[in-house]
Amino acid sequence: MTLDKIVAIAGRPGLFEMVAQSRSGIIARSLVDGKRISSPINNQISVMTEIQIFCIGSEMPLTEVFDKMIAYEKGAVARISPKANKIDLEAYFFEVIDNYDDERVYPSDIKKIIQWYNILVSSKVIGLSEKKNKKATAETSTKENDSEQ
Repeated sequence: MTLDKIVAIAGRPGLFEMVAQSRSGIIARSLVDGKRISSPINNQISVMTEIQIFCIGSEMPLTEVFDKMIAYEKGAVARISPKANKIDLEAYFFEVIDNYDDERVYPSDIKKIIQWYNILVSSKVIGLSEKKNKKATAETSTKENDSEQ
């Protein structure tokens, strides 16, 4: 499963896998409890691959943030609780992403990112093996390109 089918729906806790689209919205399955829901099109629906995190001078895709968290946590759930205080959340996020813009990324954003990361790792949507597979694929394509030249 890739993150392009994983969505956050405003007003609903957790993350969802988009199962189908209908005329009036989407049908999704919760990654937390597996229940299916219907969400009307007028709800704000955010796809994980389209979310960006403000960094100094640029933006970083949320998928890259998750990759950095996987490497930092060695594939385990986050060592900090999303309910930790503001200073601890910011210190943790700075360890993971040293150039994030602390004036535009709020503690509530960090809390949500940690919650999402924990859900994705717990439901085995992301993990170390996925990161290794991406790296191996990239190395293979680089070798193929080198041999073609």
